[in-house]
Amino acid sequence: MLSKPPRSLTTIYVTRHGFRSNWVVDPATGTYTTNIPTPTGIPSDPALAGYGEAQAAELGLHLSTLSPPIERIYSSPFYRCIQTISPLIPHLSSTTTDPATLKIRGENGFGEWYGTARFDHPSPATPELLHSLFPVYDKEYVPKIRPSVNGESIETLHDRTAYALHRVIEDADREGVKAIVICTHAATLIAIGRCLTGRMPEDVGEEDFRPFTCGLSVFERKESGEEIEKDVDIWKGPEEEIPEVGWRSGNGVGGGWEIKKNGDCSFLSGGEERGWRFSGDESFSTTPALPALDAGSALGVVIEGNKAGNPLGPSRL
Repeated sequence: MLSKPPRSLTTIYVTRHGFRSNWVVDPATGTYTTNIPTPTGIPSDPALAGYGEAQAAELGLHLSTLSPPIERIYSSPFYRCIQTISPLIPHLSSTTTDPATLKIRGENGFGEWYGTARFDHPSPATPELLHSLFPVYDKEYVPKIRPSVNGESIETLHDRTAYALHRVIEDADREGVKAIVICTHAATLIAIGRCLTGRMPEDVGEEDFRPFTCGLSVFERKESGEEIEKDVDIWKGPEEEIPEVGWRSGNGVGGGWEIKKNGDCSFLSGGEERGWRFSGDESFSTTPALPALDAGSALGVVIEGNKAGNPLGPSRL
């Protein structure tokens, strides 16, 4: 058995993508559509709205000031997340020459959650296409796990997130870095918080972790935490069982983490906007009378936070 590397990673920064363009899904057929063409050609893979781009610029500047400084960047491979985290790169390029720090690793394990509907679920664009759209996208990076195209329960979402975190933390320790950032989606951000702290609430709809657009959550590793997982199996591929990490019951992935900031939006001109929580539903309703649904909110509850007064701010369109 290979020995574990020393624990170098101390801090994980987690953010959610900014305001995005909209898309809808027909709950009866699983057909995704959008009125605005997407850069990748995938209807469920929209770009940020103009307001989201402004949020991303503010986020990138703020992330560049953090201590410990970010040394690795991970992102869901959906366009809106890569677009959100990309403004950080120019700031980091003035402070480091490490080429690995100036690349974005697309991790499918931190990708979107689409529930358990019977139709095939969207997949992101290929690494080659994403690299052509974002030259800083690392097309050589191999994701730790990929969500099933047949859908996921809430429980499965948490387990694949935990597995991705386990492997990413292993890589960070092996590479000797102290801090990483993850850009993801609302449901996955909540799952990340639960997997790191080891706390799974009885009510999955509990508003425990706060995924406001471009908000920032900060997790610090427990100094006394001991990683309980010994030999975590390697994920064998699509539709295979997700290896057990053992994060529940307060254990947490990688020895456990404490949350220091929960959805902080103090650096954003617009403050807390478009939060989200689980509703408890795991699949889109297939009631024929229902119209097409906003796929981003159909499985959860949108929460409006404390918005800052910003009458002269940019348009959300």
